[in-house]
Amino acid sequence: MHSPRLKEATQVCFQGCCPNPVAKGPLPEAEQPITKTSSTVAVCRRNFAATTASSLFPATNFTNHESIPSLQESFGQFIKAYPKYSDTAPVDQIRAREYGHLELSNHVSLDYIGVGLFSQSQVMSRYRSAISSPSSSDFPLFGISFKSVSLKSQLLHGGEGSELESAIKKRIMEFLNISQNDYAMVFTVNRSAAFKLVAESYPYQSSRKLLTVYDHESEALSSMISTSGKRGARVMAAEFKWPRLRIHSAKLRKMVVRKKKKKKQRGLFVFPLQSRMTGASYSYQWMTLAQEHGWHVLLDACALGPKDMDSFGLSLFRPDFLICSFYKVFGEDPTGFGCLFVKKSVVPMLEASAGAGIVSITAAKNDSSSGTTDTELEQMAKLDIKEGIAEKGNMECRCLDHVDSLGLTVISSRSRYLINWVVTAVTKLQHPNRLDSFPLVTIYGPRGKFDRAPALAFNICDWKGEMVDPALVQKLADRNHISLGNGMLHRIWYAEKGDEEKQKLFERSCRAKNRGGNDEHHKINVVTAALTYLANFEDVYRLWAFIAQFLDADFVEKERWRYTALNQKTIEV
Repeated sequence: MHSPRLKEATQVCFQGCCPNPVAKGPLPEAEQPITKTSSTVAVCRRNFAATTASSLFPATNFTNHESIPSLQESFGQFIKAYPKYSDTAPVDQIRAREYGHLELSNHVSLDYIGVGLFSQSQVMSRYRSAISSPSSSDFPLFGISFKSVSLKSQLLHGGEGSELESAIKKRIMEFLNISQNDYAMVFTVNRSAAFKLVAESYPYQSSRKLLTVYDHESEALSSMISTSGKRGARVMAAEFKWPRLRIHSAKLRKMVVRKKKKKKQRGLFVFPLQSRMTGASYSYQWMTLAQEHGWHVLLDACALGPKDMDSFGLSLFRPDFLICSFYKVFGEDPTGFGCLFVKKSVVPMLEASAGAGIVSITAAKNDSSSGTTDTELEQMAKLDIKEGIAEKGNMECRCLDHVDSLGLTVISSRSRYLINWVVTAVTKLQHPNRLDSFPLVTIYGPRGKFDRAPALAFNICDWKGEMVDPALVQKLADRNHISLGNGMLHRIWYAEKGDEEKQKLFERSCRAKNRGGNDEHHKINVVTAALTYLANFEDVYRLWAFIAQFLDADFVEKERWRYTALNQKTIEV
């Protein structure tokens, strides 16, 4: 029997052009709805994949970085494959008007997924206004202070805070489509603090298990696992099938489903809807399955697109906890802050905790020493809001306004076109003078796919088949004015027939100084790229052109000597 909630959610997501429809991904066997809408979505995905494969560099490989098409030629082919990309022109207009420095700096930022509260133009406008008035430039106009209080106490007795804090909370909850009647919210110093707060407060003595679904390591996840383990939790984790890193559904289902019909809560199920590293998307139905079998659900929304919450539908899927974060989208260091939402019906069961990491937002005092934390809100306090406005709680979050005006369809379509183009483009790069058509790039996770997230995990192999150290790739990219990330994939499951491939990958990883491959679940150090909603075609083309330079067997050595000749620090190989 199919759940009515799941059928309704499928229809809602399809009608809203959802990039992550409920029925996508590897689903629990007993939870697959069979509807006309699901069939239509499946046809749409197949058509998109077929168009991508047939329109982008068909039957073509590139073995020399000088042979790849120019930016103009590539863009022309891109538009022919995805003509509706022109419908996303409002994004380019906002980028030019509000984030003009992205063009002036000639730097491409692909090292984080995130959205901020304020536009760069808004910041600069307030800054110019502030420096023209000496009385307003000596101190921040609102600040952040750390609160020494447990999560439970803050949720029960913390109140709404100042008018300014209340206004910011209201705007964020409106943006995320979260009801203040159902959820309480606290600000945290960062994403990791939000995860740790839940781990410190969750009642593991009665609900003993922690089950996580992540294909990569992160500071936030490590902090939660460590804290939960110390408090007596039995920690479990999903595995991901090589090579596309799909969830190993049979194993996860076995851990989620309750064998005996007990009313006792089983524990905490921590679930992201997509991987912020590989771009893999996961089915919403895992959350429903977990709730039906006695789990509390924490939804990690940090890797979601700016408007993906519009397709989520909290009236259909109501997680007990939700964590998101906000970053600057200025092409600079993405400092940010975290938001933790807790369902009000869950608050009474939480346990008292130290509460480190909770912060409050206040109208600043005329004191140059106030507000010394390095967060986006503190910097905006110095630059954005005049004191009288701040005291009234009047807050213009122009970045959120822009995202709202663009809507889900424009943002998700744009990212879909760009990420699928660059994934296809890098797979067309082949080492020359090889009889076995050896690819330059190894991609981890999904390739060309309708519902993949705008994130990419990959490694570059030299002509001998050895992986280039991801840290080196990151350094060289920075020298080429491109910011990339790196990270560690983990919990990878190999089928028995893939043991030989696993061993080859392990040997290459060792030669590339990738550590951690000697345990049961192999880890792989990777380079990562992520697209924000402001990314454009030139950004992904420049990434492709940079990667193509590794087709030159002497590229790394040439770069090493070039920077030595310029009296810069030598890049260690």
